[in-house]
Amino acid sequence: MTTGVRRRMGVDERRQQLIGVALDLFSRRSPDEVSIDEIAAAAGISRPLVYHYFPGKLSLYEAALKRAAEDLSARFAEPHEGPLGARLLRVMRRYFDFVDEHGPGFSALMRGGPAVPAGESRPMSHVSATNALIDSVRQAAYEQILAHLGVTDPPARLELVIRSWISLAESTALIWLDGRRIPRAELEIQLVHDFAALTAVSAAFDDGMRRLLRPMLQDEPADGPFSDLATRLLALAAEPEPEPRPEREPEREPEPGPMA
Repeated sequence: MTTGVRRRMGVDERRQQLIGVALDLFSRRSPDEVSIDEIAAAAGISRPLVYHYFPGKLSLYEAALKRAAEDLSARFAEPHEGPLGARLLRVMRRYFDFVDEHGPGFSALMRGGPAVPAGESRPMSHVSATNALIDSVRQAAYEQILAHLGVTDPPARLELVIRSWISLAESTALIWLDGRRIPRAELEIQLVHDFAALTAVSAAFDDGMRRLLRPMLQDEPADGPFSDLATRLLALAAEPEPEPRPEREPEREPEPGPMA
């Protein structure tokens, strides 16, 4: 009969294990609700040993946040093949996969990190680190979209469209997490439609944006998301105005009869 022997982990391996455990716990509950004791128990080590690898919960949270940010940034990577609308839809599906899997952690990431105990203040270094990670995700998404459009020197209007759309995707995901009242698949396609709509509105006022929009629409198949939006908008514009309801004549007071 043999007995199992716990393998001793190296420093980096143990750190990576603790980050993975923390991410798993943060995906189910808000980071400020998860204690170091819970992380230690889930990792199968003592509380003091957690502090041996990370000075405190914030430093562990920052490390977990960094891994999550790298994962989220990778969700925007997509082969440059096929119509743009279909590519964006695949990106949105992977994006919402992440949001779905890491709900509380995603919310904490986008809102600047976990809460701090009453009477304590969040270290400025932590605020700066969190903001830098969020900005790195947004920048990665921005650069991926530019690459799909084949643009290396974006005009100001295009930068505004893309960055506005990225912010819209973030806020849409956060609102969806609060109750999930709209089917996720509907929001994924809606965000692709939103990108086309933002681009079209800008193209209506700018020749450079118009030149970018034409190839997007020309390469779009009849059953693609951009074509679907155009069809729905045209149908909406062609709908006849509802017939106005006839106004009811006010009831007339009965005339008084002859006095007796």
